[in-house]
Formats: sequence, C-alpha cells, structure tokens
Amino acid sequence: MRLRHAMPMLLAALLLGACHGKDETAQEGGSTPQAALQASFDLLRAGDFDRLWKQALPPADYANLRADWRLQQRDMPPGSARDRARLDQALHELTGPDAEHRLYAELQPKLAAMERQYRDQLPVLISVGEAVLKSGIAQSRTLSDAQKTQLDGALDALLPWAQQAPWFDQARAKQAVGVAVATARQLDLKDPGQLHAMDFDASMAKYAVAWGGLKQVLAIYGLSVDDAFDSVKLTPLAKDNGRAVVKIDYTLLGKRLSTETVLVQENGRWYSEDLLRNARRSHRQLQQPAAAGSAASAVAQD
Repeated sequence: MRLRHAMPMLLAALLLGACHGKDETAQEGGSTPQAALQASFDLLRAGDFDRLWKQALPPADYANLRADWRLQQRDMPPGSARDRARLDQALHELTGPDAEHRLYAELQPKLAAMERQYRDQLPVLISVGEAVLKSGIAQSRTLSDAQKTQLDGALDALLPWAQQAPWFDQARAKQAVGVAVATARQLDLKDPGQLHAMDFDASMAKYAVAWGGLKQVLAIYGLSVDDAFDSVKLTPLAKDNGRAVVKIDYTLLGKRLSTETVLVQENGRWYSEDLLRNARRSHRQLQQPAAAGSAASAVAQD
C-alpha cells in the first residue's frame, strides 16, 4: 500500500466522529483506546490531516511517513499528455475570471438534457455502481474483514440517498459549482505538475482544502458528513495485554450502523492496529526498491 493510497485507508478507518479533550491532540495516540479514536475522529472532521497523521501514528512511524512522501513519486505513473492537458484545462476553467457564472451557464442545458435522458435510469445505474464497489471491497487485500463489513454497511445506507438525491436540481447545481470554483481557487494549483512535486506539508494542506469542499458539496445534496460525526458513540468491549476492542455506533443518513475496531498500546499510548500495520507495510515496500538499487550500485562499483 503506497502512501497516497493510505489516505483513503485512513478515511475509511476513521470516517466517524466524536469530541475529544484538547490534551489528546497535543501528542501521538491516546491515553485510552477511546481517547485515541475520539482525537483522530475530531481531527479528521476538521480536515487537519497533518495533525491527524501525527496523532494517529507513533513518532517513529510519523517520521517515516514524512520522509517517505517523495519516494512514492517513483511509483506514480506520470499520466498521458492528453490527461495532463485535460487537467490543465479544468484548472484554468475553474479558476478563471467569472468562473462560477460561466461554468453554470454551460452546465444548465447539459443538466436539463441529462435529466431527460437519465432520470429513470439513474437508480439502476447507481445500483450497478454499488455492486462494482462492493466487489472491489470484497477483493481488497488492504482492507480488514471489519473494514469491509463497515464499508458494505455504509454503502447500503448511501444507496437510497444516491438514488433519490436531487442531482438534476438547478439551484443545487449552481451552489455546487460555486463550491467547486472556490475550492479550486483555494487549492491554487497552477499546473498539474504541482501535484507530483508537493512535499508532505503542502500535500496535507491541499487535502484539507479538498476535504472541506467535498463536505460542502455533499451537504448541498443532502448528505451531512458532520451529522455522522456528531452521532458517534464509543463503547469499550475488551482490553487485555496491550490490545483493546472498541465498538463504534453511528448514524449515516438515518441508518444506525455499528463496527468494531482494534487498538494496540505502544509506549503507553493507543493506536489503530490496522492503520499502524498498513503504515509500516507501506514504509517497508517503499524502502525495498531503494535498498535494492543501493546494492546494485555497490556491486557495479566493485
């Protein structure tokens, strides 16, 4: 699992919410399993991704995450010239003068045409999409069984919303365009190459902006991520020999969901077992090619 792929994993593992004490976000982990989860949830809700990683990982693992950030660039495909041109065009359109009015004026007739063509087919298409997503989750090698169950349950709650959401509503579309333009301007990406050149701190700042924009757009169409955060209840189930199980209950779009997560204790602090395992696996995988290259270079010099 590469580091950029670890971000969706972090969101999947922590896409729930609760309050926390300010002292818990000042250092890594948590003084109790529940405190560790609560602190991570609140930082995720706020989009404070740098502090989230710092709180969710022991100091050595967090240091590895930062040091490894640029190593992953060697494994990322550069993308075709056509893709880069499309992204460059999209950036210019979203950040250009009067972008909100111009883009909405272009979207209005397209949205009306799409409503006529797809209004009756959309529920079926969304059901097919859900089946594809569930198949991908089932076949994932990076998600635990508990995470797979959690994501399946979330999809079951999201399907009715996605089928009934007012996707073709003109007023909501205008609001969404405004959010997209404001988010793109705040991201301040001058060209697609910046995405591959950003360091850890810059990446976390961009993730925060994108996360805030995504939450706003979802809220426009009736899905409040913050409502799901507010509904969380944490219940400790077991704790023994530096390992704890916590039950997480939350409500997503009116559906009550539950999952369990395992935390482990290191140096007196508590961390998500799955997140810690995946972070360390990612670090090992990123270091292996570098080590092999160094060995090959040494042989060549001899």
